[in-house]
Amino acid sequence: MQVEKRLLKIYTELEALIKEYHPAAMGIEQLFFNRNVTTAIPVGQARGVALLAAAKNDVPIVERTPLQVKQAVTGYGKATKEQVIYMVTKLLRLDESPHPDDAADALAVAICTAHCVDSIAWRNRF
Repeated sequence: MQVEKRLLKIYTELEALIKEYHPAAMGIEQLFFNRNVTTAIPVGQARGVALLAAAKNDVPIVERTPLQVKQAVTGYGKATKEQVIYMVTKLLRLDESPHPDDAADALAVAICTAHCVDSIAWRNRF
């Protein structure tokens, strides 16, 4: 699929989800590349499209580092991918582990974001 078509698909589907579910916030993982720099450009493009969809629909962004996401999900910022997958599966009470691994990463970011948004909302009540 051509790059522009892929980005349009991401944007269109993400905007449809925003309009359907009206999220209180959107969690986005901060980019971190120390080895495979060639994946940084496509991931950065997709991330930019997600930020645009959030901004266009007035959805606040919660950005977290990979370390913060792992800390929120496993209790240890340097957890392995397997540990993250295990905890995502347990926390969400899934019958089986999410596949591919990127799906588990996305769910971990969502869990981390939910913790952050809930704690902010709780603090703002007082």
